[in-house]
Amino acid sequence: MSVSVLSPSRLLGGVSGILQVISLLILLLLLIKAAQLYLHRQWLLKALQQFPCPPSHWLFGHIQELDGQLRCIEQACPTHAPWGYGLLLLNGQTWFQHRRMLTPAFHYDILKPYVGLMADSVRVMLDKWEELLGQDSPLEVFQHVSLMTLDTIMKSAFSHQGSIQVDRNSQSYIQAISDLNNLVFSRVRNAFHQNDTIYSLTSAGRWTHRACQLAHQHTDQVIQLRKAQLQKEGELEKIKRKRHLDFLDILLLAKMENGSILSDKDLRAEVDTFMFEGHDTTASGISWIFYALATHPKHQERCREEIHGLLGDGASITWNHLDQMPYTTMCIKEALRLYPPVPGIGRELSTPVTFSDGRSLPKGIMVFLSIYGLHHNPKVWPNPEVFDPSRFAPGSAQHSHAFLPFSGGSRNCIGKQFAMNELKVATALTLLRFELLPDPTRIPIPIARLVLKSKNGIHLRLRRLPNPCEDKDQL
Repeated sequence: MSVSVLSPSRLLGGVSGILQVISLLILLLLLIKAAQLYLHRQWLLKALQQFPCPPSHWLFGHIQELDGQLRCIEQACPTHAPWGYGLLLLNGQTWFQHRRMLTPAFHYDILKPYVGLMADSVRVMLDKWEELLGQDSPLEVFQHVSLMTLDTIMKSAFSHQGSIQVDRNSQSYIQAISDLNNLVFSRVRNAFHQNDTIYSLTSAGRWTHRACQLAHQHTDQVIQLRKAQLQKEGELEKIKRKRHLDFLDILLLAKMENGSILSDKDLRAEVDTFMFEGHDTTASGISWIFYALATHPKHQERCREEIHGLLGDGASITWNHLDQMPYTTMCIKEALRLYPPVPGIGRELSTPVTFSDGRSLPKGIMVFLSIYGLHHNPKVWPNPEVFDPSRFAPGSAQHSHAFLPFSGGSRNCIGKQFAMNELKVATALTLLRFELLPDPTRIPIPIARLVLKSKNGIHLRLRRLPNPCEDKDQL
């Protein structure tokens, strides 16, 4: 029996041939991908040629113009959402089913008792401020407000017992959400990070993965704790008989049209979405409201007089009080106009859209609306940089879509009433206890992320106001 042995030269020749074939295949795939990108770019150019745009880079388009410009704000595309496909990002019939399923969680009968929980969380924050501050001492308020709004969400939407504001694990969750805000926004602007595989190999991709894990751990704990309670005998029927179901109750008990319940993946996506949307956006709104009032002391004092006349020392604030502070509400809305918590929104067109002037956009194109740009547009709002609460006085005329802090249409923010309630409670109780003053050495610099942040934080000086009840006790 003879045995043939390949010589090293023939073996190397065979390997070389295989490598050449592989290289040609890779080159062919790259050429196909390049052709696809070119054709897609030509399609976009043709679709947008009717619309005026600044000159674009031959490769990067307008991405470079996003740096430092709030007029060109992009919200992260759905493919880059790190917390999953919840109500914010779902489309079509699935979105419709989830929206209808979750709407009962925001009925006013459900929201009414939340006002007391909001007030409790705000008072914990204000008590911390009293401990931290000397007279006129500056404080970076955004982190404190973020913990307070997370505390509110946990108490109201998830029936959490205790205070999140003194829990170090909650601070790590807040930091993870802050990191994801920056990472997602930077990824959208980087043409080389659009591919999931390539992005996962970068340091930013690895940190995004770690931040997602921290965020998911927080929400998983919330879900597992409630599921453990449901496993107790009779607990499910007890929850069904509750007078007021919270957000998580409704998620766990809800059924689709076909009778199925939410999968674990869908459940976590909705909890992740609401946990993020429900605390980070309101934290942004409240912090910028505080800054707006600090820089406009006359309006701040007028709000304080209104609130004091309504609440006295603020020992109790109820649902009915929230509709009885018209001037404070006007100031809150004007602050939301100047500093919209969600500075931009994105929509993928499911059908072609034709505008009134005859121009049109095709199906499949991604459209981004700069809410910040709309709110600062002099054609929409005269003297848009001026803080003028009278814009929202009763009877004032404005287009229904001139003011969109909670978006608009069928996909508007499902939690807008919850958010407005929290903004009013936080503003009212804070103004009763503190005078807000700006820190002239650290003026906030707005930057566009998934929510509107300040590049250098939001620093305020807080002056403790005398408590009328304390003065009476001393007498």
